[in-house]
This record gives sequence, C-alpha cells and structure tokens, in this order.
Amino acid sequence: MNLETKYLGLSLKNPLVPSASPLSSDVDNVKQMEDAGASAVVMYSLFEEQINAENQALDHYMNTANESYAEALSYFPEPEEYHNLHAEDYIEQIATLKNAVDIPVIASINGVSKGGWMSYAERMQEAGADAIELNIYYIAGDPEMTSASVEQMYIDDLKAVKESVDIPVAVKLGPYFSSFGNMAKRLEDAGADGLVLFNRFYQPDIDLELLDVEPSLELSSTFEKRLPLRWIAMLRPHLECSLAATTGIHTAKDVIKMVLAGADVAMMASVLLYSGPKVLTTMLSDMEQWMEEKEYTSLEEMKGAMSSASVGDPSAFERANYIKALQGFNVDELK
Repeated sequence: MNLETKYLGLSLKNPLVPSASPLSSDVDNVKQMEDAGASAVVMYSLFEEQINAENQALDHYMNTANESYAEALSYFPEPEEYHNLHAEDYIEQIATLKNAVDIPVIASINGVSKGGWMSYAERMQEAGADAIELNIYYIAGDPEMTSASVEQMYIDDLKAVKESVDIPVAVKLGPYFSSFGNMAKRLEDAGADGLVLFNRFYQPDIDLELLDVEPSLELSSTFEKRLPLRWIAMLRPHLECSLAATTGIHTAKDVIKMVLAGADVAMMASVLLYSGPKVLTTMLSDMEQWMEEKEYTSLEEMKGAMSSASVGDPSAFERANYIKALQGFNVDELK
C-alpha cells in the first residue's frame, strides 16, 4: 500500500503530520512521533510578541549601558544576557531536531504586523528548517479597519516572509473572510506554497470571581473537521498549491475524509496530546485496512476523489447542504 504524498514540494511517506504544539519542544517526543509514523513535524510557534518583547529588552540594556558612567561599564550585560533567549532557543531547537530525526521539520512563526520579527524566518531557514508555516492569527476588532485592509495585511505578511527565504512557505489562517475562496486564491497568487486550513480561534472567557478576562483553551473534537473538510473540497479544483487539513482530526477516518476531499496532508495535535504518539501507528494501520477494502492502492488515487469537482452534486458542499440538513432534521429523534 503506497501512502506517499507531496506537501510543499516535500516527499512524505504518508499524510500524517503533527501540527504545531508543545510536543515539538521535546526532542524525545518528536522522535517517538517519527517512530510511530509521523511523516513530518510542525514545530511550536515562535510569536511576534515574544520576539518584539525580547528586542525591546535588548534595546533597554543597550541604552542603559550607553548612558552609564565609565566606572559602571563592568555592568554592561554580556551577550548571553540580552540575546533573544526564547527566539534563540527556538532557532537552536530547529537545528537539534534536524540532527535527531530524519523527517522534515517545519518551523512555525506566528504574527500579524510587518516588522523585524519577520527576519527570523531567514534564521529558521539557516538553522535547517525544511519549510515555514506562517501562522496568521488576527481578530479585526477595530470598526475602522476595512475587510480589504485586513486581507492586504495577510498578503503583505506572506510576501515579506517569502522575500526573506528560499524554502517553501505555507500560510495557516482562519476561515473568517467574506469570500474565503478569493482570499485563498490571492494567497496562492502571492506566492503561498501551501495553505493550512484552519487556525482555531481560542475564545476568551470571563472569570466571575475575579471579574477578569481569562484565556480559554479546549482541545479539538472530531466534529470540528467539517469546516476544513468542506473548504478543502471546494478549493481543491481551483488551487495548485498544497492543502493541509487541521482541526478535528482524531481518527483514520478523519484523515481519509480529508484526503478524499483533496488534502495533501492531515495535521493533528489534540489526539496526540490525548493519546500519545502511538495513535499514529493505529491510524496508519486503519487507513491501510480501509484502502484495501475499497481497493485503493495509493493515496494519490484517493486524493480529491470527493472534491467538489468529482462528486455528482458539487452544491452538496455549498448551500444545498444547509437546506438538506435543516429540512431533514427530525425532532422526534431527540425524544
């Protein structure tokens, strides 16, 4: 059974790719995932805010030293004290993982505004990253900011990163655009080698005791796969770039559905945090069993077989699904 696939121009032994999560901060975890069947790994994200905060700290140290008296120059911080510690650790982790595993290592950089943080994409490449995932997480809460300016920000961010590196760049983004299909095409035209669908927007909550806004993180459920599944099926006939499905992928069936819709790879984190790396081995075995039952000999035969261009009724992925779902709902089944 041939499970090989291509993603961002990289030849992968199968479509199972652990997505960005704390698991990649530990080399042993990544090695275990590789041994269990992972074909590549996306590292945890390096955030724009972390880089900028550390750069501000460096600027503070430099200016403080410059304004000190000569007899106080012995207090000038040594380089290891003011380097971007988190950012430097991230760059070192790329090199460490590249030396420890044989699968591709995809670095992840998370930001929104154009700035010096983007230079770290080049450093990621220099450290050995095989590709970069540009994770753009933005909530347009300013009523004065137009949808056009939000979309242009994404395009500008992508172009800035692409200009600084030669390795492939994928864009991970959310679905909340008035015309997501057009946005996807614009990103491809701007140079995106792949799209990762979708970023999960973690919604804050309110602490009623402290009367404070608190962060909230819940791991995904398999139900959430339906949004990326739908868009991948609709986009596959119109895009040449790689498509990665992420969010809600917990079982072999989830992976199979994504591939049938047109995904090149399926990315997952929650199931690995729930069940550990060995779940990848089970997923691969279950995939092979299903393919054998359906008489598929390779992943390429499956890819896109259920995209909007291949199914009998393409509207099933669009408004027709909405109508059928509501009209077909049976209240008596809830009793």
